[in-house]
Amino acid sequence: MAKIETPRPVRGTQDMLGETADRFVRVVETFERVRRLYGFKRVEVPVIEPTAVFARSLGETTDVVSKEMYSFDDRGGESITLRPEFTAGICRAFLTEGWQQFAPLKLATHGPLFRYERPQKGRYRQFHQIDSEIIGAAEPAADVELLVFADQLLRELGISDGVTLHLNTLGDAGTRSAWRAALIEYFSDHRADLSDDSRERLEKNPLRILDSKDPRDRPIADAAPDIDTFITDEARDFFGSVTEGLSAAGVAWTRDSRLVRGLDYYRHTAFEFVTDRLGAQGTVLGGGRYDGLMESLGGPATPAVGWAAGIERLAMLLDAPVASAIDVALVPMGDAAQLAATGILAQLRRAGLSADMTYKGNMKKRMQKANDWRARHAVILGDDELARGEASLKNLTTGEQAPVALSDLVEVLAK
Repeated sequence: MAKIETPRPVRGTQDMLGETADRFVRVVETFERVRRLYGFKRVEVPVIEPTAVFARSLGETTDVVSKEMYSFDDRGGESITLRPEFTAGICRAFLTEGWQQFAPLKLATHGPLFRYERPQKGRYRQFHQIDSEIIGAAEPAADVELLVFADQLLRELGISDGVTLHLNTLGDAGTRSAWRAALIEYFSDHRADLSDDSRERLEKNPLRILDSKDPRDRPIADAAPDIDTFITDEARDFFGSVTEGLSAAGVAWTRDSRLVRGLDYYRHTAFEFVTDRLGAQGTVLGGGRYDGLMESLGGPATPAVGWAAGIERLAMLLDAPVASAIDVALVPMGDAAQLAATGILAQLRRAGLSADMTYKGNMKKRMQKANDWRARHAVILGDDELARGEASLKNLTTGEQAPVALSDLVEVLAK
């Protein structure tokens, strides 16, 4: 009989255990703790959505929609897509579930996303993000709160050193329209010298030329008209309120006038937190204001701002996690002792103590297991101790050991 070949994991996915999983969990737990400090409610949206949700919100011409989405027709003939990002699905839910009545809404979530792109360090085809949104607030104070939230998150993760907040304004609709027209005129004059991708962007999405990485485009893009030439007084005041709020909150920032969001529904604030520790692809958290997105999904005009960050990329910046420790290791010797230890184990955990039990090996091997767990105490239980109604309690830090009545064991350990 031929040997059954074990299927390999899908390219661009990962299995996590040990330190990798510990880093991942630390990012998520820190995010959950900080978002509660800021009053952001947890939201859950489906992993699958109608393809139109992303095609309309992200734009048919973007790389995400045209090249990277995992889309398929279900058995009913509907085009379905595995979510490549969170914002569009959250906005769809805001419209279809009647969440407008709760606006302004401060929402946060995390989970897996899917994009068919070239796997590389810290980037996967199934990847994970944390995400925060404020929907229904037009005031610059909402932008400030999200940015201060992000800044505190990075600080509490211990990765803020070497991270810089890059900030720009995309202006209001009037600003953007005038700037876009000027860019089209400018890039059209240099069309012959642009890369193929940028010539295509010129027709569909000219702002994206500004952040092209192609060496042929950089000198042209760097000399392109600046948005400040076209910014309206209202947009300038909005950006001023954001920067004043950041300064009041003690959040440092630097202006990056080439930081753009290419889609028409983006307005005002655009930002990225960039590290110097991940090479050329240094963005670890990014977002902006997307006041026009709801209309692209058929809803009323609704102001909104948000950000997202890759969990895997944040985890790469963390210091090596300290090995976890437990409160108690149970070391039973003999069948009767193991049965009794099973009951003790349940009592300890119900009392809020972290505990585990060794199952195999002689006393030496079982005590080594307790040390591997970095247990603070070992409860040693054999037939003789069981007959006396007691266990031997050993402090694994000091080495002190003494008998304790089984009836008092949980109370003694809980002190």
